[in-house]
Amino acid sequence: MKLEYKNEVDNELPIDPDLEKRFNFHPANTDEKKEIHEAVRGVCKDVAYFIKRNVPPGREQALALTHLEDAMFWANAGIARNNVE
Repeated sequence: MKLEYKNEVDNELPIDPDLEKRFNFHPANTDEKKEIHEAVRGVCKDVAYFIKRNVPPGREQALALTHLEDAMFWANAGIARNNVE
């Protein structure tokens, strides 16, 4: 099944480079970027297990894991959207 999306954007608005960058797909187009993405995920997973082992279950643990997931997402978005030297 192919999902189709009808673009109903206001055609009078100029193209916004910031929105284009934020909402376009940015694949890891080099082996180096793929390795960096994997490293970010691996480090965040290690921290997640550390939190799970050492922080009592509850709201604080859940928030710590959620914010760690957010941090992983934003780190990978930063890698994907920008050139990493």
